[in-house]
Amino acid sequence: MRAVFGAHAVSMLGTVAAQVALSILVFERTGSPLLSALVLACSFLPYAVGGVLLSSVADRFPARRVLVVCDLLSAACIAAMLVPGMPVAGLLGLLLGTGIIAPLFAGARAASLAHLLSPDLFPIGRSLLRAISQVAVLSGFALGGIAVALVGANWLLALDAVSFVASAVLIGAGTPYTPPGERKSNTVRDSWSGLQLLFGHRKLRYLILLTWVAPAFSSVPDGLAVAYTAQVGTAAAAASVLFTGYAVGSVLGELVVARFPPSARRRLVVPFLVTSQLPAIAFLAEPGVPVAAVLLAIAGAGYAFNQGIDPLILQSVEPSYRGRLFTVQTSGLMAIQGVSIALAGVVGSFLAPNLTIACAGILGTATTLLIARQALTTEPRRPVSQVL
Repeated sequence: MRAVFGAHAVSMLGTVAAQVALSILVFERTGSPLLSALVLACSFLPYAVGGVLLSSVADRFPARRVLVVCDLLSAACIAAMLVPGMPVAGLLGLLLGTGIIAPLFAGARAASLAHLLSPDLFPIGRSLLRAISQVAVLSGFALGGIAVALVGANWLLALDAVSFVASAVLIGAGTPYTPPGERKSNTVRDSWSGLQLLFGHRKLRYLILLTWVAPAFSSVPDGLAVAYTAQVGTAAAAASVLFTGYAVGSVLGELVVARFPPSARRRLVVPFLVTSQLPAIAFLAEPGVPVAAVLLAIAGAGYAFNQGIDPLILQSVEPSYRGRLFTVQTSGLMAIQGVSIALAGVVGSFLAPNLTIACAGILGTATTLLIARQALTTEPRRPVSQVL
């Protein structure tokens, strides 16, 4: 597990720093804020493509092989960005390629965790991966701009390529073999049939929706952080305090809840879901940036509800479908967060930012509770391969 966590930390830190470097590089070449912003859009959008069309890759081959190949392909894409004279369209296309690969990697890694860890430890393993991601995002965005100023965007991209190679080495040399699933047809057809099976299972469908919808609503403040600082008369740079608040709360929540017994994590799913949504309603009072950061930290801590959901998902799916399940879950999560942030920007152009955030809190609370009622209703356990 040290190899898995180490590889994740190295590649995540490199990826986030490279996104900063690429955004700056594109802006320096074009002077276009739109094209620079497309770097982040190209980081989100391909997840849906990889998750829908290629999810069966995570089941068709041994997980370790999938992880190593994904890392090496990502390293190749980043390295190709360093080709002299590479046009901006080529840079964005290569970034799209890494975005398609990313959900396959995440799905195969989660499936391998299910082999390597007992059912009680599996949610803790995923929790630690999420905590590492949040720390990497904080560190990468905080240090990325400084690193670009010190060594330049190209060197930072080169270091990102090296980080993927280092991740491949750690996984290849430090993790055991896990068996592949069955191959019934071609990759796309297997992916589609797996998607039909996963969403044909009522309980599993609502569990996955719950892991998508709760963060979709709670990510609205991220999309409006800069606009909110302007509303309360603070410098735009203070938006970083809001980003940091949510991330710090998420990490602390994951680490604290990981120490709870499995039965307690299961009982706390609904309270944590409510915790992830309710603080946004307090933005009706237009709090200052320090209070707003604390509210977002509390909301971030609520994201630990996943530790109670992960075991339920694992119980509901056969091992041969786990790679597809976790690939679809990851890709859907990233896609819906990207959409919710974009919609927050649209709504925020008509409503005041604080009202938009508060409305997201109200709708998020009601929606997640309705879905949780369906997802957590006790019913006979049927593995996903038996639903049809």
